[in-house]
Amino acid sequence: MVSDQKEVSNGLERRIKVVEILDPEAKTSCRILISRKAFIVGLASKVWKFLRKAWDIGVDDPKKVIHGLKVGMALTLVSLFYYMTPLYDVVGQVAALWEIMTVVVVFENTVGATLSKCFNRICGTFLAGFLAVGVQWVASKSGHTIEPIINGVAVFLLASLATFSRFIPSVKAWFDYGAMIFVLTFSLVSISGFRVAEMAVTVLVVARQRLFTIVIGTVLCIIISMLVCPIWAGQDLHTLIFCNIDKLADSLEGCVAKYFKHGDDLDDGDKECQKKLQGYKCVLSSKATEDSLANFATWEPAHGRFNFRHPWKQYIKIGESMRSCAYCIDALNGCINSENQPSEYVKMHISNVCLKVSFNSSDVIRELAWTIKTMKKSSNIDFLVGDMNKAVQELQFNLNALPKLFNPPSKPEAAETPENKTTEQLQPASKAVVTKMPIMDIIPLVTLTSLLIEIVTRINGIVDAVEELAGLAEFKPASNDKCKKDDDQLNNNCLPDQQKDKDTMNKVFPLV
Repeated sequence: MVSDQKEVSNGLERRIKVVEILDPEAKTSCRILISRKAFIVGLASKVWKFLRKAWDIGVDDPKKVIHGLKVGMALTLVSLFYYMTPLYDVVGQVAALWEIMTVVVVFENTVGATLSKCFNRICGTFLAGFLAVGVQWVASKSGHTIEPIINGVAVFLLASLATFSRFIPSVKAWFDYGAMIFVLTFSLVSISGFRVAEMAVTVLVVARQRLFTIVIGTVLCIIISMLVCPIWAGQDLHTLIFCNIDKLADSLEGCVAKYFKHGDDLDDGDKECQKKLQGYKCVLSSKATEDSLANFATWEPAHGRFNFRHPWKQYIKIGESMRSCAYCIDALNGCINSENQPSEYVKMHISNVCLKVSFNSSDVIRELAWTIKTMKKSSNIDFLVGDMNKAVQELQFNLNALPKLFNPPSKPEAAETPENKTTEQLQPASKAVVTKMPIMDIIPLVTLTSLLIEIVTRINGIVDAVEELAGLAEFKPASNDKCKKDDDQLNNNCLPDQQKDKDTMNKVFPLV
C-alpha cells in the first residue's frame, strides 16, 4: 500500500512515499469479503425488485390475489382427507393424493374455466373407467395369454383416436382437456388392472376409487369458485369489449387531431397521450382472449345482469367488427408517421371537415360503449349516426374541390422577378403545368380521407353488431338523459366525458 506523508521544514515541503506491503492472505480475504458483500447487495436488490413487481401486479389486478387465496383454501380443505384419520380410512392414501392433484389441475381463474375443466375431467374419467372395465372383462375371459394383447390393442386404438379428436376444432374448443384425461385414465386403469388382479383387487375397484376422488375434488373446486369471491368469465368479457370500444374512439380522435395539429397540443413525450393513441393495438391483440372468455362464459350459470342463455357469441362478432375498424386506424396512424406529408395550404382546405368526421365517429363509438356497459338501448345512437354520415357526405363534397388545388396561388415576389418571367417563357407548356400541380401533396390527403370514409363504413358495422346484441340480450330502453348521466357518474371508470371533450375540441377547431 502506498501512502503520502508531508514534512515541512524551513518553509520547504517534502513529500515522502511510504510503501506498505500487505500479506497475500489478507489481500485474498479482503477480496472475498468484498465479493460476498456485492453478491448479498445484488441479491437483496433483485429480491426487492421482484417483491415490488409482485406488489404492483396485485394492486393492478386484485383478482389474481383472490385466485391464489382460493386455490390455497381448496388445497387445505382437500388435504383434510389425508390428515384426518376417519377421512383417510374412507378414501385411502392413493385416493387422497388424486384429490390434491385434481384441485391443482382443475382450479382456474374464472368460474367458467373451472366448470369447463371439472366437467371434462369427470366425463373423461367416467367414460375411460367404464371402457377400461369392459375391456378388462373381455380380456380376462380370453385367457391369461391373450389378455395383455387385448389390453395393448385397446390402449393403442382408443389413445390414438382420442388424441386425433383433439385436432377437430369443435372438440378442441369444448372437450380438449376431457380427451386428454380420457387417455390418461384409460391407460392407468387398464395397466393397473392387469397387475393388481393378482392381489385380489379388481379393476372395478380401481375405477371406482378414481372416479370417487375426482368427484370430490371437482365438487370442492366448483363450490369454492362460485361462492368465494367468484370471478366470472362473462363479466370479464363484457368489460373487455366496452373498454376496447372506448380505446378505439380515443385512438381515432387522437390520430386525426395529431395529423392536423402537427403535435403542437399533443406532446409526443406525454405517455398518457401516446397510450391513448396506441389504444387500437389492444383491440387487435385481444382476439384470443375474447374467444377464450366467450367459450368459458357459456359454461357459467346466470349471474348478475346476465341470464342463463346470454348471447356470448355475439361479443365475438362485435370484437371482429372492432378489429376491422382498428386495422384502418392502424393505416391512419401510418399516414401520421409518413415522411410524405401534404403542404399546409392543402391541409387547411380539408382539416375542419376531417376533424368533424373523427369527432362524430368517436361520439358514435363512445355511445356504443355506453350501451354495452349499461346494457341499455341508446336513444341517441340514430341521431349520432346521422351526424356521422352527414359529415362524411360533407367530406366527399370537399374532395370534389381538390382539383382546384392543382393550381395554387403563385407568390407575388416570384411573379415580379424578371428571371422567373424568362424561365417561364423558355419552359414548354407541359412542364410548366407539371410544376404547378402539387400532386404529391394531394395524394397523402386523399389517402387519409379515404381511410376516414372506410372507418365510418366499418363503424356502421359495429353499430349493427351492438344493436343485434341489444336485441338478443333484451337490453332495457334508456328512460331519459338524466339516468344516462347518473350511470356515467357512478360507473364511468373507462369512458371519458363525451360532451366536455366535444366542446373543448370545437373551441380549438371550429367546424364548418
